[in-house]
Amino acid sequence: MKLLGGIEGGGTSFTCVVAADPNGRPVAELKIPTAAPEETLTKVTSFFRGHDLRALGIATFGPIDLRRESPTYGYITDTPKPGWRRTDLAGLMAETFRVPIGFDTDVNASALAETHYGAAAGLDCAVYLTVGTGIGGGVMIDGEMLHGLVHPEMGHIPVPRQPGDAYPGCCVFHGDCLEGLASGPAIEGRWKETPDTLPPGHEAWKLEAYYLARAVCATVYAISPQRIIFGGGVMKQKQLLPLIRRQVVEMLHDYVQSESITRRIDEFIVEPGLGDRSGIVGALELARRAQADRR
Repeated sequence: MKLLGGIEGGGTSFTCVVAADPNGRPVAELKIPTAAPEETLTKVTSFFRGHDLRALGIATFGPIDLRRESPTYGYITDTPKPGWRRTDLAGLMAETFRVPIGFDTDVNASALAETHYGAAAGLDCAVYLTVGTGIGGGVMIDGEMLHGLVHPEMGHIPVPRQPGDAYPGCCVFHGDCLEGLASGPAIEGRWKETPDTLPPGHEAWKLEAYYLARAVCATVYAISPQRIIFGGGVMKQKQLLPLIRRQVVEMLHDYVQSESITRRIDEFIVEPGLGDRSGIVGALELARRAQADRR
């Protein structure tokens, strides 16, 4: 039986899966530490050569080029990830396997998966935000991933500083954008401890919630989603979501008159319904869509 292949390319690791359908039980799965492109992608292609694929979906860190008319379509472009700048990821996989290729950002793929199979199933508009080594956002509108000029870069929106926060920010492009102030490396840079070693009652989490709540408010005003889903390693801290919800309600000042916010904020800002598998399920869904488009 021909199978779907999915790649979730992250800054820390690449997850490779083959399955009969996007949300089904994997036939095989492999996690590969993200090293230099040649080393990493050699292991990726070796894994998939052992399976009969009908399509392959790639959900990867970015920035990436999604313009099909562009000579660098399918590339990871100006990423700060050492060694990965201008890597032709989709082109390599298409040339190697000769099957339809689906290609998008990891966060757009996560939003896609959550809209079809997870916490945003049945909704017209939803946003997936991941907070980890970096911060990114994916947007689904009427069943389609939002691209626009390139793709959403919600981790790099400017956010107002909390008074008294002197940390300069760690974003190599912008310094104190959302990612520069609230990503995992920003937490470590500010507090000299990794997020997983800070205790739940540490003042870091109220400050983290402040910046993430600012991002939620900007997203609500700009996109008006029906649900916002938070994933990523930093969001493993269970105290964060309640802090974010509380600050969002305060910051919006009753301006957005929807009961989803005024009465049901716990249902508006949520965890992923698919847990840690949103990205890889999204990659498999990209593969399924690519096959359907080819037909």
